[in-house]
Amino acid sequence: MTPQEASIAAEKICRLAPVVPVLVVDQVAHAAPLAQALVAGGLPALEVTLRTDAALEVIAEMSRVDGGAVGAGTLLTSKDVENAKAAGATFGVSPGATDRLLDACEANDLPLLPGAASASEAMRLLERGYTVQKFFPAEAAGGAPFLKSLASPLPQIRFCPTGGVSLKNAMDYLSLPNTLCVGGSWVAPGDLVMVGDWDRITELAKEAAQLGA
Repeated sequence: MTPQEASIAAEKICRLAPVVPVLVVDQVAHAAPLAQALVAGGLPALEVTLRTDAALEVIAEMSRVDGGAVGAGTLLTSKDVENAKAAGATFGVSPGATDRLLDACEANDLPLLPGAASASEAMRLLERGYTVQKFFPAEAAGGAPFLKSLASPLPQIRFCPTGGVSLKNAMDYLSLPNTLCVGGSWVAPGDLVMVGDWDRITELAKEAAQLGA
């Protein structure tokens, strides 16, 4: 998979909904009902971060849920890429980008949303062919004003801002010409996941799915 093909695939995923839930799931038993709740609420693209021991099994379970597009977040190494692909991930997300990680995603045909936090990082990814990128950590790196400032000099790049994005500030990003969608964890709070309040999570997903409508 070429970087250009990866960006085309990543853009399709980003355009599925205005919000991509960023999920940290500790228990495999929560995987299917959580995915079902989010998809039912109108958020089909799901990012499962590789921050828990259960993450790969969670990806495998979620990938069986109808209507969902499940990706692996926090990809750091070539092994992460191989494991995520084997588990059923259809896309990957990384906090930053290294040549080794990009090589691995391209070799394994895993569309990547590579992270960038500066103009130089975004330009380097663009030079390689990545026109769809993750802006991370969004709020800490300058927020919507910074991202807006990249729109004129780098109009070829579209972003998915993640990191500190919430219902309160999501529209600050979604209103920008260079934002495709945002990534956020607020649609699946840990306390609701732990008690299995899937109906409430579906409500939060529906609210998020209407952003920018």
